[in-house]
Amino acid sequence: MAATYTFDVFSSLDGFGAAGGDWTGYWGKQGPELLDRRLGLYREEQRMVFGAHTYRAFARMLAASSPESDVRDPWVTQMRSLPATVVSSTLEGPLDWPDATVASGDAVDVVARLKEESEVPLRSHGSLSMNRALMAAGLVDRLQVTLFPVITGQSGLDPVFHGAADFDLELIEHRTLDGRVQELVYRPALHV
Repeated sequence: MAATYTFDVFSSLDGFGAAGGDWTGYWGKQGPELLDRRLGLYREEQRMVFGAHTYRAFARMLAASSPESDVRDPWVTQMRSLPATVVSSTLEGPLDWPDATVASGDAVDVVARLKEESEVPLRSHGSLSMNRALMAAGLVDRLQVTLFPVITGQSGLDPVFHGAADFDLELIEHRTLDGRVQELVYRPALHV
């Protein structure tokens, strides 16, 4: 039986994964329910999967942050303690991430193999272009969008679904956190 693969992403209402300008992390909307929920998700046994760009961004952010910053929220520390596979044709090990390995090759091939071989679920946080390709290949079982109540039309960065194929989404879970943040979990299917 193939392992379940979850594409986990944060988004503004208008579909951006980040913002420039004076926005802070989580667009300044994190609260105790969100942080507890994230920690609970990352306490589960699983393997992280990152593209090279996202791995580099996480490694840079963590290296430049202080222990008190939101970059080091307990869920991020927990995520970093999980085994990880970084899909890259340019990186070489060892990586500055405990229990991380590099898998070179096409992400679709690498993740298809991981899904067959892994005894634990797979999760990717971010890695937008890689996950768009994995969705198009039918390898994403769960799309988990944490939707923050902001519109970043002028300062939005990293459009989450820019250039993605068309998908039908079946809502399989939803919850409101801190009275304002929506967590929506979908089963994606390529729209044909």
